[in-house]
Amino acid sequence: MTPSITDSAVKAAIAAIASESATAEEKIQMLIEMAQGFQKKPKTAQDLRNAVGLFYRAYEMCGDNYLLLKARAKVGIAGTLQMIPDADSQLLLQAKEGYEEALPILQQLATPEEVAEAQMNLGLVLQSLVPNNLARITDSIQAYHQALRVFGWEDYPQEYAILSNNIAIAYLSMPMASEREYLRQGLAVQSFEVALKHINLIDHPREYAMLQNNLGNALQYLISSHPVENNLRAISAYNEALKVRNPQDTPLEYANTISNKANALFNLPDNPEKPELGNQQNLLTAKSYYQEAWQIFTENQQLEQAEVVAKALQDVAAEMQAFVLH
Repeated sequence: MTPSITDSAVKAAIAAIASESATAEEKIQMLIEMAQGFQKKPKTAQDLRNAVGLFYRAYEMCGDNYLLLKARAKVGIAGTLQMIPDADSQLLLQAKEGYEEALPILQQLATPEEVAEAQMNLGLVLQSLVPNNLARITDSIQAYHQALRVFGWEDYPQEYAILSNNIAIAYLSMPMASEREYLRQGLAVQSFEVALKHINLIDHPREYAMLQNNLGNALQYLISSHPVENNLRAISAYNEALKVRNPQDTPLEYANTISNKANALFNLPDNPEKPELGNQQNLLTAKSYYQEAWQIFTENQQLEQAEVVAKALQDVAAEMQAFVLH
C-alpha cells in the first residue's frame, strides 16, 4: 500500500522536529500544532489517526516538565477520538478519561475559555455515553453549566447557543417517573426560550434556526392539556427556523425542519376552534412537506431519515383514506 501524502508529510515533519535545534518545549508545541491541523480539517479517517499519533507523541515528550502542554495534548487526543465517525463507546470512554485527567491541570494553568471548551466537550462525551449506561445525564448537564459560566451570550453567542441547546436536549433524555415527565419537558422548553432571548435571526442565523427547530420539537411532544396550542407554537417555531433553512444552502437541515413541521400539522385540526371538522387541509400540507423531505433525504443518501418520512407518508395516506370513508 503506498503511503498517503499525509503519512509522508507526518514522517517528514517528525524528522524535521527531531533534527530541529528547537527546545523540547518548542518541539512539543510544533507537534501539537501539527496535530491540530489534521484535527481541524480531516479529509480522511487516517488524518484523525495521524492527529492522535502526533498528540500522543507530544504527550510522551512532556514527561513531568510541561504540565499545561501535557494537558493540551490529552485534550487533543480526547477531541480527536470524539470526532472519529461512529466512534464506539470504548473510544468515547477514552475521550472522557482524557478530559477528566486534563481538566484539573487546565483549571490551574489555562485560560477560563480553554477550561470551558474542555468542559463543553466533556459534556458531549458524557451525553453520548448515556444511552449505553456508561455515564449519567446529570453529569453531562453539570459540565455544560460549568462551561456556561464562561461562555455567556454577550461574548460567546455561538458557544452559548450550542450549550443551551445541548442542555435542553439532555433534559429531554432524562429518565423520570411519569408524573414528573412534564417537569423535564418544561425545563427543556424553558432552556430554548431563554437562549432565544439572546440569540437572534440577524446576528446568529444558524444558531437561531437550530434553537427554533428544537424548540418546535420540544413543544410538539410536550405532555400537556393544551396539545393544539403547543402544536401551533411548534409550527410558529419551525416557521422561524425556515427563515434561515432552505433547500439550496442547507438542504438536510431544511428537510429536517419541514418533516418536523409536517408531524405537527398531522396532529392539528384545520380550525382549532372547531376540531370536530378534522384536519384534511393540514394533512394535504403535511403530505407535500413529507414528499419534499423524502426527496432531499434520498438524494443525499440519508436513507434512515428517508425511511422514517416514507412511513409518515403512509400514515398520512391512511388518515386521508379514513376521511374519504367517512
